[in-house]
Amino acid sequence: MTQLKCSAQTCMYNEDRYCCKGEILVEGRDAKNPSGTFCSSFRERGEGRTTNSMEHASKNIDVDCEAVSCVHNENCKCAAREIGIGGAHACDCQDTECASFCCE
Repeated sequence: MTQLKCSAQTCMYNEDRYCCKGEILVEGRDAKNPSGTFCSSFRERGEGRTTNSMEHASKNIDVDCEAVSCVHNENCKCAAREIGIGGAHACDCQDTECASFCCE
């Protein structure tokens, strides 16, 4: 499992910079830098939506990753010990990015 810190505070799964979803998917199959990636699990917090999926935020979660050119990608799973998801004021998943992406 990967330690995840998330700055997408507008995400319904974000609780004190940790994720309540349990697992996320980072997309960006053709990414060459962090801005070519995004967290497709992002859902904007809003009226009528629950705040999270799990009871408590977790520091360690499973990260599926489609950014195949990232050095941390091992068989479409993130093998980094820790990563960051950026997008402090995101309104959509495309407004986020894997800040830890590192091109091979």
